[in-house]
Order: sequence, then structure tokens, then C-alpha cells
Amino acid sequence: MASRVGLLLWCRLRFLAPGTGRMRRAPGRPRLGQVRLSSSEAAAQRAPGREEADSKVGTRKKTFPEVQAERLEQAQRTVLINCPAKISEKKFLKYLSHHGKINSHFFYESYGTYAVVEFSEKDSIASLQDVIRTPGIEEECAVPFKSRLFTLTLKNPSTHAADQAPVHCHKQSTILVNDLVQKLCNADSVSNQFYTLMDEYQLTEENIKLRFLACSLIQEIACAYFPECTVKPFGSSVNTFGKLGCDLDMFLDLDEIGRSPTRAKIGPFYMEYQMKRVPSQRIASQRILSVIGDCIDNFGPGCVSVQKILNARCPLVRFSHQPAGFQCDLTTNNRVAMRSSELLYIYGSLDSRVRALVFSVRCWARVHGITSTIPGPWITNFSLTMMALFFLQKRTPPIIPTLDQLKDLAEAEDKHIVDGNDCTFASNLNKIKPTENTETLDVLLSDFFEYIGNFSFNKNSINIRKGKEQNKPEPSPLYIQNPFEQGLNISKNVNQSQLDRFVALARECAWILQQEDKGHSSLNNSQPWGLAALLLPSVASNCIKGKKGRRGPASERIKSLLDSLKINTDSLVNNGGKRTFSNQTR
Repeated sequence: MASRVGLLLWCRLRFLAPGTGRMRRAPGRPRLGQVRLSSSEAAAQRAPGREEADSKVGTRKKTFPEVQAERLEQAQRTVLINCPAKISEKKFLKYLSHHGKINSHFFYESYGTYAVVEFSEKDSIASLQDVIRTPGIEEECAVPFKSRLFTLTLKNPSTHAADQAPVHCHKQSTILVNDLVQKLCNADSVSNQFYTLMDEYQLTEENIKLRFLACSLIQEIACAYFPECTVKPFGSSVNTFGKLGCDLDMFLDLDEIGRSPTRAKIGPFYMEYQMKRVPSQRIASQRILSVIGDCIDNFGPGCVSVQKILNARCPLVRFSHQPAGFQCDLTTNNRVAMRSSELLYIYGSLDSRVRALVFSVRCWARVHGITSTIPGPWITNFSLTMMALFFLQKRTPPIIPTLDQLKDLAEAEDKHIVDGNDCTFASNLNKIKPTENTETLDVLLSDFFEYIGNFSFNKNSINIRKGKEQNKPEPSPLYIQNPFEQGLNISKNVNQSQLDRFVALARECAWILQQEDKGHSSLNNSQPWGLAALLLPSVASNCIKGKKGRRGPASERIKSLLDSLKINTDSLVNNGGKRTFSNQTR
């Protein structure tokens, strides 16, 4: 304790402005080598609201299925209301509270102003629906499908004009890159730049609630055919790595339908349902999604641009849910993807640096066109995440365990074999020992870029199950093994030119960070620094131009080695052929 107090006192004296007694900032801006916070110190300086979550470290952490179940149940008690942009929020809540206690609410904008209202009891929604009328349309006919998506209007707008005011709408998208760079420049340390970026990009609590509600609304449609089905979000919406504005992946879970009844079988007979039989599970999925897709298209309020993509490797229905503002993909029989979501959830929950690094790398990649929103030969966010996780597994000591290590910690209830694929790993976060690694985020980012810049992509593959490089089983430019379907390469779409560009940009950024670390950055003090400097368009242009005289990290080491050999050779000649050895450690 005394040593920690002494350290804090030293830091305060170190940054006191002479003669003022006030804290001063390092000249120009804090460089990587000047301001470095430990993981605990960085966590303490994060945005408000994060401290509450971090305070629960010592308590039992909820498993992924527990979190999913809680949010799905919460969504069942929630309604979505399209309301006027100007409204008395107090009167609005008072009107709804006549039907039951309201737990929470918020407003947002998407093709109009919407309110998400969560009741304490599900019966409150039934009470509300009893007084809601169907729309009276003179020229068109309304399809009489009732959901929990409502429209609220004022009976006499003129009489309520005095107390109407614009409501506060929660953000549903990320800020512009230029605005982000400015915020990063205002951060007081490089570590806090990472958390500032993550706070701006990550899914908010409100946005997560809206995603589960959208799934619940689609579930109401699917339940017309499959009353016991569940529609769950998966992928970025639930794996802790989701970015505001990302697509909403939905999983139509029909497993409950196939479960045997729990009550005892008595009597001399067996009874079973007569069901339609088809040749394969794939055909069954295609037919189910075809029918549900038609229902969404014909009966789903606010669901537009419905596409049935049934011949894809994983059949899906794609549509836009305008009231929620999401581009949605609905699949079924996709349990491997659900297990992948849970695995990433575990990795993201183990250490705050994992998510901070992944968000920063993804943002950097998107700014420089390494990733794209349209299909093509680009590296995907999932591939980038696998690279970052693999890198963190290889630190000394490792920051996160390998998938095989998580499998060794698994209990009987964690065993999952999906279509012959071993998807077993420990789901209890409390069983996983925290890392002893204390490296700061700026060090991790710099080393990540250097690691990628020097990785032998021509012969090695990335495998988070083993946590070590392996020979590529096929000649694809980039080979990242699917953690569960181990015969698949998740980056098979990437071509050589895109990989080369990615590696070149990584080397350029490693060089930039090393220059700042040495304290002689080529950027002026008025320019963006730290993480912000990597988001400038000039980073990519400098990489393309291939500036002469600038060498990457590997090139610098080779040059140093050649210089050392030259010095030793000269020394050998000058000493009449006698070899000399230096005791200095390089």
C-alpha cells in the first residue's frame, strides 16, 4: 500500500506545472512512452457507468445462457410505440402506467420517433392491447395481424401544444470518424483513447434491448406456425463485440418442439405427432424459412425488402425492420454460430483489454478499407477478431486461454456436439483463472501490428483452439481455422492483394507507434496522436506511396543486425584476423 501511495505521489509531482501547483500535461501531447496506465488504472478512468460493472468482478458472473434468458423474458414484457416527435413525456408515461408498472423506457429515431417501454408484468401488455383499436384506412385494407408494435397519436394536438416538447432520443449509430478523432485527441492518455473509442462504438444498453425486442416481434410471427419456437439474437448483437449499427442476426430455435414430454409415460402405448417428412435437415430449414419469410413479408409491420436466400451454405431470410432500424438475417439450424457467439462472449468478459483492442483494430480496419460492408475479397470483422484473440493467446503470460484450455475446464452440462463438431467449452466464467499479464493497451496494439506485419501468412495458419501457428492445409492467402468446424477456413474469401495491403498497413502503423514511443514522432504537436494518428487517411496514403527511408519493425532489426555484422567484420580486420566478442546484450 505504501509503495502504491508513493508511486501516485511521484506521478503527481512529476506532472505538476512549475510554480502553479496544478497538474500539467506533457509538452504537445502525451506520447506512448510518457503516459501509460496499467490495466487497473485504465479501468478506473473509463467512462461513467463502467465502474458499476467492474465492481461485480468479485461476485458470480452470469453465464451467456442466463443473460440471454433474462433479456428474452424482458423483451416479452416490452412494447414498441411510434409516437409524435413532440410529446409530453410525463403524460405519455402516465397514460401507459394505467395498465401496469413501467420498469424502463427510452426514445429513439428510425423512420419516425419510437418509444421502447418495458412493463413489470406481461399482463400489462394484454391490458394495453384491450384498449387499442385497429387502424381505420379508407383507401387501403389493413392486414389484421396484431403485434406489440403500436402507433400513438394525439386526439387534439392543438390543446396539448403548450406542454409538448421534443423527447430525448438515444443514439443508434456511431459518430463520424472525424468527430471520433477529435474525441480521442482530447483523452488524457493512450489507454483512455481505447476506452473512449469503445464507449462510442459499442452497443448501448438501449440498443441491446431494442435488438431483443425486434427478435421477440419476429417470434410472434413464427409462433403462428411453431407456438413453442424462440427467436434469439446471435453474433455481434450478443457476443460483446457488436458495434452500433451492425446487422441483427436472428436464430429461429425450434428445439423445444422436438423435446420429449417430461411427464411419465404410462400405459402400453406410445403416442407421437404425425409430421411432414423431408429428405434432409437442410431441406427442412429451407421450407421453414420460405414460409416464415412470406409471413414476415406479408404480415410483419414495418418489415420491408424481404429476400429469401435459401441456397446459401446457411439458408436465411434477409429483411429490413424499419421501426427498429436494423438489417436482419433470420436463420435456423445454426447452432454452431450460437456457440461461437457464446465463446466470444466469454473472451470479451474475461479481460477489459480484449474488447478494447478488438474495437480499436476493427475501427482502424474499417477506416482504411480493410473491411467492407459488402461481400468481396476483404477481411471480415470476424477474421480480425480471431487474429486479435490469437495474438492475445500468445502473450507471455497469455491474456486469454485457448479453446482447448476452455474445453479442459468444461463440466458435463457444457458438452455440446453440433452436427459432429465438438463445441465444448466452459461456460462458467468464474472457473476461468484471471490472467497475470499486466501489459497496457498501447503496448498490445503496437505489438499486434508488428506481429501481423511479421507473420508468415504464406505458410502458417491461425488457430485459436490450439493458440499456436500451424502449417496451412490449403494454399489460400489467409487461413484462419474455424474454431468449431475445424475443416473450414473462415477467411477463404480473402485474396492476396487484400492480405498484402493489410500487412503493409499493419507495418506502417507499427512504425508510427514506435516513433511516438521513441519520442520523435514525425507528426507535429498539433496533429492527432496515439490511437487517433492511426485513423488518419494519410496512414494509408503513406503506405501506398511506400516512403523511401522508412523501414518497418522487421526491417529495422535486419538493418541493426547487418550493421552489427559490419562492425564485427571491420573489427576482425583491424585486429589482424583475431575474432573479438562483445559482452553487451543487444
